[in-house]
Amino acid sequence: MKQEKKAFTLIELLVVIAIIGLLSTLSILALNQARARARDTKRISDVRQIQTALELYYNEVGDYPATGEVKPGEPIASTNNTYLAAVPTPPTPVDGSGCPGKQPEYTYAETGSGVAGDASYTIKYCLGADVNTVPGNSMQTATPAGIVLP
Repeated sequence: MKQEKKAFTLIELLVVIAIIGLLSTLSILALNQARARARDTKRISDVRQIQTALELYYNEVGDYPATGEVKPGEPIASTNNTYLAAVPTPPTPVDGSGCPGKQPEYTYAETGSGVAGDASYTIKYCLGADVNTVPGNSMQTATPAGIVLP
């Protein structure tokens, strides 16, 4: 009597390997998209944190810090209080092809002055994709009124 061996054929093995490869490729793509969304959400959170510190500074001092005073890694502080221990740096890599020069930092600029009553500022940053109502793949601007939507 001849005994039959039960085994997988070469074609069956190749099909299983192809399916596993396809599933792993799809999961890696989904993971990369999730990482990019997380970086963009962190950028929005950082900008809102900077805005809050700037408003607290304004309430005490009556004006916003000068343009050169808000730098990544440096505190936002008055003589009496520290409002933000260190201005955050954006997560890397920079996402979005619509950002000129792939801007790596949040850019702060003071406009107007508290004495004249027109004190304001802008914070420029780049998003790679849409985050809630904030459109992505372009430079964005935040002011005391909030995040400016185009």
